[in-house]
Amino acid sequence: MIHEYLFFWIAVGLYGASACSYIFGIIAKNEKLFLFGLYSALAGFIPHVLSIALRWMATGISPFITISESISFGMFMTILIFLVFEFSSKKVRPLGVLVMPVAFVLMGWAGTLIKNAATQLVPALQSWWIWIHIIGAATGFGSVLSAAGMGLMYLLKEKKSGWISDKLPEPQAIENLEYRFVAGGFIMYGLMIVSGAFWANQVKGNYWNWDPVEVWSFISWLTYGIYLHLRITMGWRGRRLAWYALIALAAMIVSYWGIPFSVETFHSGFRIEH
Repeated sequence: MIHEYLFFWIAVGLYGASACSYIFGIIAKNEKLFLFGLYSALAGFIPHVLSIALRWMATGISPFITISESISFGMFMTILIFLVFEFSSKKVRPLGVLVMPVAFVLMGWAGTLIKNAATQLVPALQSWWIWIHIIGAATGFGSVLSAAGMGLMYLLKEKKSGWISDKLPEPQAIENLEYRFVAGGFIMYGLMIVSGAFWANQVKGNYWNWDPVEVWSFISWLTYGIYLHLRITMGWRGRRLAWYALIALAAMIVSYWGIPFSVETFHSGFRIEH
């Protein structure tokens, strides 16, 4: 367990260095800090993966049962999406100015919630549906966080603030990337809801229980469905959608981690301490 915690906090520290690099890169108008931030994120991702793997191997239990594990796994998928996008496209280098601070804060919060004792699902709750459910949720969050980052990039580009604006692609290109990330997040959250319904049916004999997390997840999914409707049907473009993507992210964070942490629900109750 000592090695697991060590790798976890090394990852948090490197994510913090990455977040600071992106923020100060904008303040100091230094593009090299963006590159340092990107490679710091990559360096932090390695011990992050090791911390998850070590806990999984030590306990033999799925690495997303507790709140801290859920946050860590969610950030694992988020950083993976971020790194793949950044190294494959190289179009929006400052994207980490939102993604990495959010990842750093959530990982730091997860670190305060880590428990020494192993936790596991009771046999009645063990199912492959939970893997689909969690992967859909984590991938969906990574996608909509990236979409919110694109929204921020759009607003910075629109201001034509000189240096940072020159480092970004045209507003239409940024908006298209934002739309694609939202669409991906919408699909993955739909997968999360459907798989969760099948899982609930196996456990409780019905597909929907009006659990607060279920309700908030559905609201969040509808929130991004509205985004797609506004863009495709109503013709919304530009600043309005950028702000929408940023504001919608808050609802997603509340539904994904805020409700299970603050309210006793089925999603918090299935975590059995040993």
